[in-house]
Amino acid sequence: MSQGDGTSLWAVTFNRDFAVGFTALMGNRHAIGEAFQITGDEILSWNQIYQTIADALGVELKPYYVASEFLAEAGEAYGYDFRGSLIGDKSVSVVFDNSKLKRLAPDMTTTIPFHKGVRIALEYVLSHEDKYEEDPEFGSFCDAVIDACEKAKAEIIKIKK
Repeated sequence: MSQGDGTSLWAVTFNRDFAVGFTALMGNRHAIGEAFQITGDEILSWNQIYQTIADALGVELKPYYVASEFLAEAGEAYGYDFRGSLIGDKSVSVVFDNSKLKRLAPDMTTTIPFHKGVRIALEYVLSHEDKYEEDPEFGSFCDAVIDACEKAKAEIIKIKK
């Protein structure tokens, strides 16, 4: 299940690449009192991000798009706060100008592209499965949202006929 239509853009940065930018700013007198975005150069749509994760897992991506406002309202009823993270953050494209950072951290670049970073992260998670638990409550919430959307779609189609 994905909010919106999956086309908004997002900056993805692997932690090792982030560390290059972060350590270049630490103790740098030109960085004191300044604000910086530390992101890599790779910009992907949410559709690309989810497809890359599905590919790394060896599964078929079956996206189901849900309006961000609907997801935020439904989530609130179930105790999930999606308003800030979806509507205020992930539902619009987020592309940063890294030129200010690169003036102080010229080595800051994407050395680990998302498709490789996902595989590194998955390898770690799968090798530590005992530390992660499934979240059946969230799974049930997702199923309920999809069911509600499908029922609403069926009702609208029924009215038209």
